[in-house]
Amino acid sequence: MIPNANSRASWRKPVAAFAATALSATVLCTPAVAETSLNVVGSWNSLELHQKFEKPFWSKTLPQASGGDITTQVTSFDQMGVASSDVFRYLGDGLFDVGMASADYTVSDAPELEGLDLPMMTTDTNKARAVADAFRPIAEKAMTERFNSHVLAIVPYPAQVLFCNTPISGLSDLAGKKVRGSGRSTGEFLEALGAQSLNIAFNEVPGSLERGVIDCAVTGSMSGYSAGWYDVSSHMLPLPLGGWDYVITAINQDKWRSLNADEQQLIQDQVDKHFTAPVWTNAKTETQRGIACLTGQGECAAGKPASMTLVKPTQADIARAREALQDVVLPAWAGRVDADTLKQWNGSVGKIVDLQAKAP
Repeated sequence: MIPNANSRASWRKPVAAFAATALSATVLCTPAVAETSLNVVGSWNSLELHQKFEKPFWSKTLPQASGGDITTQVTSFDQMGVASSDVFRYLGDGLFDVGMASADYTVSDAPELEGLDLPMMTTDTNKARAVADAFRPIAEKAMTERFNSHVLAIVPYPAQVLFCNTPISGLSDLAGKKVRGSGRSTGEFLEALGAQSLNIAFNEVPGSLERGVIDCAVTGSMSGYSAGWYDVSSHMLPLPLGGWDYVITAINQDKWRSLNADEQQLIQDQVDKHFTAPVWTNAKTETQRGIACLTGQGECAAGKPASMTLVKPTQADIARAREALQDVVLPAWAGRVDADTLKQWNGSVGKIVDLQAKAP
């Protein structure tokens, strides 16, 4: 949910305080490198992406690679009490230097970014990465124009699968059910399947499932395990109904331009080699590891396995999902973006996923 103007203004105080504290500490302790100090705001603190990749990279890997010339202060948007939909707005305003957020959280401001992660567009990590790479020029243009920011990376969460607190046997059982999605396109996809789509924050989902406010919800398999969704849901359908929930890492454009060419090259090279590449390698197994932890079918190194029922998707499920994507979701998105974006998407992402977007 996007805060209103008053609530958005109220978020600025902790964000500004964070930025001011970081800059003050840098000036007092290391005045010689103040211009290369980065205030970094990552994605969900409790999830694997932040804990294993974002935080170690920005707090240790990059500073060490720079020989101490780049210093950082790292937190996450939820630790700061900032709405996920505001991360890139604040980044563009310069209230911090580097921000990470799911593209799905930004679509009210940047509808172009929806084309990165349409539901069921890809079902395997190799093609998902090909989509991310092909979409990057569109993302770079949107982030520059909408958020005064420069893209450094696009990485995935695990496939966004379906959790339900009631027995299901396939997609046909979603008709009439209340389902939490993530992002506008996922909501349109769920509606096309006959479900009622509700927009509920990730951290509010367990309570909503427990109280029966919703029947099902979409998130990553390992994300759902880490957040304990298995305590309030019984069945899981392992189709990426919510896509891959790609997270964009970006740096404020003014900050980026203030760095010299060597600093820019160092940051981008380190991001490519020691952040982007490891996250994508991890993604190849993360979805299955999450499924194993949620169902007890396989080894769960992350903790005690749960015992959810794994619903195996049928060819009919896959065909129904593709139909909803092609006939409903894709035309709806095409109607929200300009002709240049559609042409670029059709010539890059569209060829990878064998789809062509046309405005209705």
